[in-house]
Amino acid sequence: MMHRWPVRVYYEDTDLAGIVYYANYLKFIERARTEWIREMGIDQSALKATDGLVFAVRRVEADYLAPALFDDALIVTTAAERITPARIELVQQVLRDDAVLFSAKVTLACLGPDMRPRRLPGELAQLMRS
Repeated sequence: MMHRWPVRVYYEDTDLAGIVYYANYLKFIERARTEWIREMGIDQSALKATDGLVFAVRRVEADYLAPALFDDALIVTTAAERITPARIELVQQVLRDDAVLFSAKVTLACLGPDMRPRRLPGELAQLMRS
């Protein structure tokens, strides 16, 4: 399943040259991951409160391919590439029209209250696979 989330580039997202500051792509993909999880019906606050589980970024491999500019309408895509018992590996892209501007492979770890890896609940893993 490919999740698509729209984002507009605001002045605050850019540097003096009017292009998106490199670190802001990480913010864009973070927000898109949150919306992807929310649209699956997963309440991350409830997951933390009831099971003590949270997701943490373990690894990001990023490629900056072309600049996004002030006022661009972008789409951030998120797709699960691989789900293991305690990790979620995603591919995320930032696109303007059909052009890929930024691409990232993101590994999320499921952590328990002690901040050690925990298994994803079965129903959660199944939702992410569909």
